[in-house]
Amino acid sequence: MASALAYSSAMPILYLALCSLTLSCSAFTPQDYSDALEKSILFYEGQRSGKLPSNQRLKWRADSGLHDGSSYHVDLVGGYYDAGDNVKFGLPMAFTTTLLAWSVIEFGSSMQIQIQNARAAIRWSTDYLLKAATATPGTLYVQVGDPNMDHHCWERPEDMDTPRNVYKVSTQNPGSDVAAETAAALAAASIVFQDSDPSYSSKLLQTAMKVFDFADRYRGSYSDSLNSVVCPFYCSYSGYHDELLWGASWIHRASQDASYLAYIQSNGHTLGADDDDFSFSWDDKRAGTKVLLSKGFLEKNIQEFQLYKAHSDNYICSLIPGSPNFQAQYTPGGLLYKGSESNLQYVTSSAFLLLTYAKYLSSNGGVALCGTSTFPSEKLISEAKKQVDYILGDNPDKMSYMVGFGQRYPLHVHHRGSSLPSVQAHPGKIDCNDGFQYLYSGSPNPNVLVGAILGGPDSKDNFADDRNNYQQSEPATYINAPFVGAVAFFAGKSAAN
Repeated sequence: MASALAYSSAMPILYLALCSLTLSCSAFTPQDYSDALEKSILFYEGQRSGKLPSNQRLKWRADSGLHDGSSYHVDLVGGYYDAGDNVKFGLPMAFTTTLLAWSVIEFGSSMQIQIQNARAAIRWSTDYLLKAATATPGTLYVQVGDPNMDHHCWERPEDMDTPRNVYKVSTQNPGSDVAAETAAALAAASIVFQDSDPSYSSKLLQTAMKVFDFADRYRGSYSDSLNSVVCPFYCSYSGYHDELLWGASWIHRASQDASYLAYIQSNGHTLGADDDDFSFSWDDKRAGTKVLLSKGFLEKNIQEFQLYKAHSDNYICSLIPGSPNFQAQYTPGGLLYKGSESNLQYVTSSAFLLLTYAKYLSSNGGVALCGTSTFPSEKLISEAKKQVDYILGDNPDKMSYMVGFGQRYPLHVHHRGSSLPSVQAHPGKIDCNDGFQYLYSGSPNPNVLVGAILGGPDSKDNFADDRNNYQQSEPATYINAPFVGAVAFFAGKSAAN
């Protein structure tokens, strides 16, 4: 993929010269971060469901899921496939949207020409979420596709013939977690479109408020309502309290409506304000909520939010080696390590929170308080940069974990559309079972899923470039979403310098 930015061949020489003078070399040039930003957004075009637009850049994809919802008399066409399969899961899609929006809100000014593509990536999801939230009163549609049946097939989304069942939460079968996350996504996105499309922004915010009211009034976990349809795939292990506080926080940020501030103050303690949690993911929003709300104290001195600053410090301090509160695990090569399955989702979300909190701290010269130690925003930025650079190839294997970036990156990606011949190359249908030969093939994926960040290496920095090892080789929309903001920060910082 040719970069959209003009790039002089003299730049690497100039960059090396500056490095030698400043003794603060980065593994990557300013152009590298801009290239990674472009590709991290481009990835979402490979995940699109529905009718693709004329400006679609990943040309090996084609229309899919054009009748989603029709058997239930609702229009649920569009949205994203979450990872390497062909299911549209509402909880991770909404979280992805919230994090893409947050990336633009905090670091959009560093995205330059990519801001349009970032907005398009968000809108592809919010258009779908609006339909899911407004099609039927008292109902939120939260999933299209039977995951158990889908996973029995290895087929292109364009060929899908597995059941496109539709699943919903309602007043009788609540799903406060997925509904409040959907409200957060719509509210965060409303901020993104405030200037460029005010009427759309208003529609997003008004819908967010209605969906949040539904989530709060009819309480329950969607895992209890939908059982094996969402578990173990995207089971709400953390419950729904964290999403309620997260959703209210985003609507408050978007609307500045005092009633949501009152809600946070009245309900925060029962919804997890006093809990410390040391990972931030599609399931558990507590750490992200603390950082989001800390802004009110750090920038506006809202005293009620001082608590969230203290808990944000606890989260940040847990990540920093040398801190009295340090408790994170790192690989020998320096990668944050949380678990064997899709570990990079925690790396990208942590890097984003480090940078966002550093931004909030620097607004008033604040520091992260870690017991008797203090860490300025520059330390947080330095820790985030190590993680971003590791993903991009500054690691023991010299392997970029972003597909299509750098000289060496994974070739056997656990992704149906990428691993099967495209419909252009193979117009004939490839049936459910016939696709498995491509899953088990040792050949590289024929279609490059540019920008996809995969699950990543193990606790010893080892990576099996094996399509059948989904724990390491599967991409996901929520791995990329916070990385968009993180890499935009470094692209902007490099350009400013």
